[in-house]
Amino acid sequence: MTAAPAPDAEQPAAGPLAGVRVLETGTLIAGPFCARILAEFGAEVVKIESPAGGDPLRTWRKLHQGTSLWWLAQARNKKSVAVDLKTSEGQEIVRRLAVDTDIVVENFRPGTLEGWGIGWPQLSAINPGLVMVRLSGYGQTGPYSDRPGFGAIGEAMGGLRHLTGHPDRPPVRTGVSIGDSIAALYGALGGLMALRHREVHGGRGQVVDVALYEAVFALMESLLPEYDVFGEIRGRTGTALQGIVPSNTYATRDGAYLVIGANNDSIFRRMMRAIGRPDLADDPALASNAGRVPRTEEIDGVIGRWAAGLDLPAALAVLEQAAVPAGKIYDIADIARDPQYLARGMIQGFALPGGGTVRLPGIVPKLVDTPGDTAWLGPALGEHTREVLSALGYESATIDALAARAIVRCAPPLDGADPRP
Repeated sequence: MTAAPAPDAEQPAAGPLAGVRVLETGTLIAGPFCARILAEFGAEVVKIESPAGGDPLRTWRKLHQGTSLWWLAQARNKKSVAVDLKTSEGQEIVRRLAVDTDIVVENFRPGTLEGWGIGWPQLSAINPGLVMVRLSGYGQTGPYSDRPGFGAIGEAMGGLRHLTGHPDRPPVRTGVSIGDSIAALYGALGGLMALRHREVHGGRGQVVDVALYEAVFALMESLLPEYDVFGEIRGRTGTALQGIVPSNTYATRDGAYLVIGANNDSIFRRMMRAIGRPDLADDPALASNAGRVPRTEEIDGVIGRWAAGLDLPAALAVLEQAAVPAGKIYDIADIARDPQYLARGMIQGFALPGGGTVRLPGIVPKLVDTPGDTAWLGPALGEHTREVLSALGYESATIDALAARAIVRCAPPLDGADPRP
């Protein structure tokens, strides 16, 4: 079991983003996940939270001693500075922070930060090299830009929900907030591209404008050109991948489910021989995906009947021997004990604030020479307020006065103890 270093410890100098300073003013998922990615690879991330409760994610889902376990991962490696952005004093703190910041990440409704005097026009005037990553439901422009929009709306408008589920049932969602996470990934990528541009093309920053619905839409493969050329409106196909055969989920004798992706031509032939159907392997009409698609029901029926006659381990053994991509559908218990996850460090253990331990997901992607790291878990609300404000030149008495007026909040670590091993 690995314990995270002390909350005031610096991140490893080897981190590929060491020296990059990030100011996060977002809440919940899209903005914070974007900043989390940067923090995992060494960027110094100062997270601004409301003194009155902080980021709502702190109390979402399962809690440990009043703090969300999700929070421990989502806010890892970040410094929590509790500041009321609706006050002039709080806005001044942000402006002072922006002077030496490389990237601001925010996911408020467009215009909110401008109304507080800390939007793009104001902060870029202070720091011309600033990059601002702006994540919102509909983007910073267009007729919908002032509408509120969460990830679920982005998934619906982006086309994902229409494709998800069975054709005879209403559209369903994935089990996680995938729209927010996709947008966050594009935000992190865009922020780093903007930094690269700043470095080689004159030193000026820019806005990175990420709309949740556009981030989802960007993943929709051939959806648009197929509609444009053929008028095709792709719909829900249940467990199958439309137009790619065979690529489906099949029930095994023991009540488990087997996912098979044998849509490559040579893999299809190997699979048919492995399950005792050399006639289909050698059928010239099935030699390519174009020929298999019209016979989808037949092929899925053959595979389904074969899978139904075997328990999952036996079916997997046959397919592995034939080098056919296949696997079971994992639940979290499967993931937590799987040797591949463990071998690649994707299940990492840490000391919990207040005692006990917790396992969190490892960091992706894996940089061989400069990997990401978890320096500390999600901090207490305002845990770094005094440290950060002191570095800005605020006297201790001034910080105390701001705290007395609830403009800022200062707090010790969640458990008040050094969590190092």
